[in-house]
Amino acid sequence: MKFLNAFLLVSVLLCVLQLRNVDGIAYYQPEQLHLSYPDDPTRMTVTWSTFSDTNSSVCEYGTDRLDSHAVGKRTLFVDGGPESRSQIIHRVVMTNLIPGQRYWYHCGSMLGWSEVFFFTALQNGSIWSPRFALFGDMGNANAQSLPFLQEETQRGDYDAIIHVGDFAYDMDSDNAKVGDEFMRQIQSIAAYVPYMVCAGNHEQQYNFSNYKNRFTMPHSDDNMFFSYNIGPVHFISISTEFYFFLQYGFKQIPTQYDWLVKDLKEANRIENRIKRPWIVLYGHRPMYCSNNDTDDCTKLNSVIRVGLPILHWFGLEDLLYDYGVDLAFWAHEHSYERLYPIYNLQIMKGSSYAPYTNPKASVHVTTGSAGCEEDHDPFGTSKPEWTAFRSMDYGFTRLNVYNSTHVHIQQISVDNPTEAVVIDDFWIISYDHGPFAARAYNE
Repeated sequence: MKFLNAFLLVSVLLCVLQLRNVDGIAYYQPEQLHLSYPDDPTRMTVTWSTFSDTNSSVCEYGTDRLDSHAVGKRTLFVDGGPESRSQIIHRVVMTNLIPGQRYWYHCGSMLGWSEVFFFTALQNGSIWSPRFALFGDMGNANAQSLPFLQEETQRGDYDAIIHVGDFAYDMDSDNAKVGDEFMRQIQSIAAYVPYMVCAGNHEQQYNFSNYKNRFTMPHSDDNMFFSYNIGPVHFISISTEFYFFLQYGFKQIPTQYDWLVKDLKEANRIENRIKRPWIVLYGHRPMYCSNNDTDDCTKLNSVIRVGLPILHWFGLEDLLYDYGVDLAFWAHEHSYERLYPIYNLQIMKGSSYAPYTNPKASVHVTTGSAGCEEDHDPFGTSKPEWTAFRSMDYGFTRLNVYNSTHVHIQQISVDNPTEAVVIDDFWIISYDHGPFAARAYNE
């Protein structure tokens, strides 16, 4: 018993020393603050890190003074690298918010507070016009889009940001120090609007542990798949990586697939589809692309599209068509590509003169050119008939959901370092939502 007690005491002391970086310095100051939307406009989640345990996780917030108080919880995250670097991840949910109201907040403890940030609580209901920026594949180095996103976010151009996988390059690199610096970089965006995510291949190390621990997504314990509603949109975030990293288990594929079917069925209940007619899905690896490489999306029967080889189990394209997913965003390819409405390799335009008015299948957009150390992925010399527009410029995508029938999408080039330039601009107009085969104009 004495030996056991001594062992436990040594273990506790080692953890304490580790949290003080074994250099005798206390690291109580909050950093890496980022918001996420908990699928309730009267609430907002804040996540941040400290490198020493502060014994409490607190946010103070209010509309003109910091007179509201929320207490959360903290967890110890130990990176899987050789140094086993550790940090405390804090999570707090600010409650009783007034939808549409601006709030000021700071977070921390009596051992140290963050600077003061602000956010606007998302509006209630579905009859309003939310605005989003979307992109994937943004790294710590060569993050070309970051200054533009910082400026536009802080001046109030967006209600939320959606990062479609591949962060930092990589979050686990250099014993997760690259991940720490990346999270500090995006604080200038993510501390002001919800920063919603999905996993990419660059997060896979140690079974996606940096990704799973650093973010806090709604209705999910590990951030790998989930859904939420903003305005007239039902958003679905999935992990395409389950199909490629089978060393972490096969069951994750059918588990997500069964959940996705259930979620799509619920979103398509008449009362739900009337309230939120637009269904937007995002995941990291595309079903289609015309890049000059050997990635899955360049193959005729891509795994994401038709399912696992030979048996074609758990393919996703049929689900998109059968349940009327209007828009699918992808990344992975370090480029931008807009497709015509497409299903099973067949172009499904609304009409020859208005392809995106009452489209007869999902519209796919790949937006993986935010900027990272791997630069661009060039396109093949021939352009497929199903590709409407493509570009290798660095940039990001704007999505404005105007109402139940009109969505506006723009691709922004940041190759000019002094000016964001619109290089692609189109509308999706749909007067009938639901499974594509059952839509009035498909009968």
